[in-house]
Amino acid sequence: MSVVHPESIKSAASTIAYDLVTFYSGNNSGDVPGNLPDPYYWWEAGAFFGALVNYWAFTGDTTYNEITVQAITHQAGDKGDFMPKNQTYTEGNDDQCFWALTAMAAAERNFTNPSSDTPGYLSMVQAVFNEQTHRWDMTSCKGGLRWQIYTWNAGYDYKNTISNGCYFDIAARLARYTGNATYAEWATKVWDWSKRVGLITPDWQIYDGTTHASNCSSYDRTRWSYTAGIYLHGASVMYNYTSSLSSNLSGSSNTSALWRTRLDGLLTATNHFFSKNVMYEPPCELIGKCNVDQLSFKAYMSRWMADVTQLAPYTYDTIMNKLRVTAQAAVAQCQGGDSGTYCGHRWSSGTYDGSTGVGQQMGVLDVLQGLLVTGIGGPVTSSTGGSSEGNSAAGTESDETDEEIRFSAITNRDRAGAAIVTAVVVGLIIAATYIMIT
Repeated sequence: MSVVHPESIKSAASTIAYDLVTFYSGNNSGDVPGNLPDPYYWWEAGAFFGALVNYWAFTGDTTYNEITVQAITHQAGDKGDFMPKNQTYTEGNDDQCFWALTAMAAAERNFTNPSSDTPGYLSMVQAVFNEQTHRWDMTSCKGGLRWQIYTWNAGYDYKNTISNGCYFDIAARLARYTGNATYAEWATKVWDWSKRVGLITPDWQIYDGTTHASNCSSYDRTRWSYTAGIYLHGASVMYNYTSSLSSNLSGSSNTSALWRTRLDGLLTATNHFFSKNVMYEPPCELIGKCNVDQLSFKAYMSRWMADVTQLAPYTYDTIMNKLRVTAQAAVAQCQGGDSGTYCGHRWSSGTYDGSTGVGQQMGVLDVLQGLLVTGIGGPVTSSTGGSSEGNSAAGTESDETDEEIRFSAITNRDRAGAAIVTAVVVGLIIAATYIMIT
């Protein structure tokens, strides 16, 4: 598969996208739209459909648009906020946010809009922003989002970087899309908090997270590609947004220069995730210890780096020098499975590593289709052709109480068990009746 000419890239992307969608079962009869089967968690399904939104945007191929619209609208739930009843009990802030990132991409790329009786993609993202703003936690560290939404889930004490980075990114993107400065103020607030507590280091490295109990003085210093990528992308959005402000606005040029400095620092720091210009996941890849989630992280770094070249065009050469080499290496090892085109995870090896999965396939698709970025327009806004319906008040209605959420989770969990018990009881009654008659 060639990664030299646009048509060759599109052809290779078509093959990789087809193999990726073979892992999806949500469009099968009786399954749930938007869900991936075990062992994949719900958040990765959100990222999966983000890859398909970009696939359409970069290639023009509409093959997967119908299942993507169906998945996003179904998983947005009754309130259009990505808090569906079948997930809420165990849902984290980062889980919710990954679906919001996909909805935001759909709005920015003018993806096929949902039906008029469903909230628009922009409204979905605004709902998530409003709910997460309400969760901004001042009980320690003078702010920050916790990893988990509810106290009963492990990790509630952890203020993880990906949750805060996602919130930073959607705030920045909402500011750019809508022109509402309040969103930009929150993006700046999250950035400042992340820097102040030490999750963004002086040399622009991004740590995994910190603990509520330590008042954010104790860190997990692991550096993952997707946490670096989300802050890189958010900074590029803020650079783009502040650069586009009227020069008559006092301080706008200074603010733009500040965001460029931050963007440049973060971009240089991404060198940590490349070896000979091929992307890899340092904490786990070379020792073969990446778990199911971690196998997908390079997909998001690739996705966001390609987007950065449109938001901050001066970065194009620096980024594409890495993505081209990475894509060539990644595609070269897609030699697995029955079809001989499934992709593995260790791109730098030059040979297929024997693994298959959503993360592996999505990673290669994202880095490959990102090479087509110069062939399409940049992400739109509400004033440059964006057509997604918004609702700035979405997500501000009264939340369900913890008791209601617990009860709903128990009810949903027990339905299958109740059906089995009912069948057993009915069977016993029939057997007893038969014995009495005979």
